[in-house]
Amino acid sequence: MRFPIVLISCLISLTACMSLDLKPEPTALNVDVVTSSNQQWSEDGVRARFGGVPNNDWVEQFGSAKLASLVDEALENNTDIKVALGRYEAGLARSDISRADRLPTINGQGGISRTINTRAFNPNQGAFSGGANAMWEIDVWRRIKDQIKSSEAQSLALGSDYAATRLSIAGQVTQAWFNLIEAARLVELSERDVATLQRASELTQRRFEGGVVGSSDVRLARSSVANAEALQATRRQQLAATTRQLEVLLRRYPANELESGLEFPGLPDLPDIGIPGDILERRPDVIAAYYRLESAGLNVDVARKNLLPQFSITSQLSDGAPSVAELFNIDSIVANIAGNISGPIFQGGRIRADIRQQEAEFRTELETYVDIVLQAYLEVENALNAETRLHEREQALERAVEEALKAEQRLELRYTEGLATILQLLDAQTRRISAEGQLISAQKERLANRVRLHLALGGGDLGVLPAETTRSAQVLIYGL
Repeated sequence: MRFPIVLISCLISLTACMSLDLKPEPTALNVDVVTSSNQQWSEDGVRARFGGVPNNDWVEQFGSAKLASLVDEALENNTDIKVALGRYEAGLARSDISRADRLPTINGQGGISRTINTRAFNPNQGAFSGGANAMWEIDVWRRIKDQIKSSEAQSLALGSDYAATRLSIAGQVTQAWFNLIEAARLVELSERDVATLQRASELTQRRFEGGVVGSSDVRLARSSVANAEALQATRRQQLAATTRQLEVLLRRYPANELESGLEFPGLPDLPDIGIPGDILERRPDVIAAYYRLESAGLNVDVARKNLLPQFSITSQLSDGAPSVAELFNIDSIVANIAGNISGPIFQGGRIRADIRQQEAEFRTELETYVDIVLQAYLEVENALNAETRLHEREQALERAVEEALKAEQRLELRYTEGLATILQLLDAQTRRISAEGQLISAQKERLANRVRLHLALGGGDLGVLPAETTRSAQVLIYGL
């Protein structure tokens, strides 16, 4: 059978024209987008697509092996990460689909027919037919290429979304771990406070029995114990809820089985934040917004080019024979190649309306990009400012705890000696309990703010966009 050779020859002649460079490419943003959907999902593959995923060096700086292992577990199992990865892989598939538009489409068909002749001795007569047709659009105006680049930019944005999700989950796990330690310490504080107030209540009861104080003192002491027990129950509930929240982030059943210690990890040194423009290269959400902006700009080009005529080449090969063996005889093949040109004449304003829509969506993506960048700068500035203020707050609360503890000890002694009232003692205990609880929360908040700073900066090393990308982003925002 020589039919396939003829078909292949025709296709070679069609695809030979694909290398023609007939018109310079107008693009909304001059940034090269290169993807390779055939690469395996790996760290190198990620970097080749959208700059990479942030590493976890910033987590390790807290010096907690348990925290680092929990973050690794979440990055492996978390449902949000798996959803983001699935969306990215779907985006890569859509890019592959769009790239197929640059190639010819080939369809084959075949059939068999049988004629019944009731007058002839042989009543059944069969015939076989077969053929193939190919169609290829010549991308004169680079419309198809713009569609492909737009789809690739969308897949790069989804890849950056995946990186942003990983960074967010790492931050959430870290914050939840600090919250868990805080909750455990507050429960431990409540247990100590209940024991302390119970001793004061027992002392007051003995003094009442000795006729030193009245029944009102006893009731005030018992009321303080009851309030402390209520607070203890609330804190135990909060500890269980915080534990379950962290377990869900790890994709574990929320069974309230995860345990933490009572010591916060050390606060690492303040990271080198670089210059404000580094955010454009490091934060995955900023990178994702930029790629969506690029895709929107390319869609504007595509919409405008839909007003231009389209050129295509079609080829059809067909044959018929009384038997399969004679079907693809080269002498009987009918082949034709035709060139076609088509263009819009009347579309009811559909194409121009689409242009306006794409231009509006581009402006929307532009404002979204600017807003995300400004929010990124805001988060960094707020975290840096909070770094100083939280340190001052922690130092002040340390002094408050120290003074309140000394006052409590002094008043407890004076109350035992009958030189102070129960109200004075309870007030001192309440002040010390409040100050110590606030100190625990302040210590946690300072660690949490450091996490927010790392997230605002984009996490660990990411791999940067090309220099022209950053330059184009600065032009969009500042008009430089």
